[in-house]
Amino acid sequence: MDGPRPGLKEGPRGYLADMLLTPLLTFAGSVLFALLLVAIVHRATRKIGQRSALFEQLARRAHRPAQAVAVLVAVQFSLGVAFRTGQWRPVALHVVGLALIAAGAWLVATLLTVAEDATLSRIRVDVTDNRHARKVHTQITLVRRVTVVVVGLLAAAAMLMTFPAARAAGTSLLASAGVIGAIAALAAQSLLGNVFAGVQIAFSDAVRLDDVLVVEKQWGRVEDITLTYVVVHLWDDRRLVLPTSYFLKTPFAER
Repeated sequence: MDGPRPGLKEGPRGYLADMLLTPLLTFAGSVLFALLLVAIVHRATRKIGQRSALFEQLARRAHRPAQAVAVLVAVQFSLGVAFRTGQWRPVALHVVGLALIAAGAWLVATLLTVAEDATLSRIRVDVTDNRHARKVHTQITLVRRVTVVVVGLLAAAAMLMTFPAARAAGTSLLASAGVIGAIAALAAQSLLGNVFAGVQIAFSDAVRLDDVLVVEKQWGRVEDITLTYVVVHLWDDRRLVLPTSYFLKTPFAER
């Protein structure tokens, strides 16, 4: 009479142990390994950060998104290897995949923001002749906002494309892209005009942060420049918010 197969314990309890305990151990081990790996990298980055402001910012701001990405990769790996059956498995893999895309976008946006902040920290605007510094500061500030928006849009598109219905809809949309593009362009004409105006203002050196302007018969200092509007801090401590397209269509004086 054949003995029990190696690797399987005898009886119902042994069967349950093989069916549940091994996958759970694989799951827990994968997550712990991911956290340990991130902790090692984080500690090394903090140590380097004692001599480098860039690495100090990376250690402080990229730790959480890196943890999220590592844990989700470990969860996806364990679901694919340890849990091979079950009607819940495809749904769980899809949910984890969506979370991984979001966490990856979070990490990429954080890394880009840290790099841009490190560049900004090297630009001194507290000197007498700071015209060029304010120009670069304005450009980097707008580029940072553009990169965050682009990363978010790409992540949202990637998440939508994981749904079969969205992929089918995307194919249909491509077939009628001309009509939809024309409708979208008309609907978003004002918004897109302001966005393009913001980019043009930043890279044409027309308006910079801390510029003193006379707009709408009032003078003030440029406090903030976004892709769609400019905030002018007026002399009486009020704030005038103007669309970026205003500075391309309306004359203004710089003091």
